[in-house]
Amino acid sequence: QVQLVESGGGLMQPGGSLRLSCAASGRTFSSVAMGWFRQAPGKEREFVAVKRWSGGTTYYADSVKGRFIISRDNGKNTLTLQMNSLKPEDTAVYYCAAKETATWGPRLIDGSVYDYWGQGTQVTVAS
Repeated sequence: QVQLVESGGGLMQPGGSLRLSCAASGRTFSSVAMGWFRQAPGKEREFVAVKRWSGGTTYYADSVKGRFIISRDNGKNTLTLQMNSLKPEDTAVYYCAAKETATWGPRLIDGSVYDYWGQGTQVTVAS
């Protein structure tokens, strides 16, 4: 089993920044992809970003490209999402997810392929 715990959400004004963290614990995998997804009220869950746990490969949704950065804190076994230039439409519950996989491809934007999920953290962008 893998446990994922998100933190770092909160209320921020438009144009501000927030940094989300996802602490991973439990069994280890030889190859895994870690992703961030979000779900706004009344909307379906949507892909935000994904990263190979080992290596630098990343991929972003067009809506956050150039504003959000997904990275790994090696020392703390933690996935982070640095969110800059926040917009009201970024308001959502943000979830991190893990998928054991040796391949990299477009299926990783589909949340249904992920094996483990965190409980989510609320991000609200409002003035």
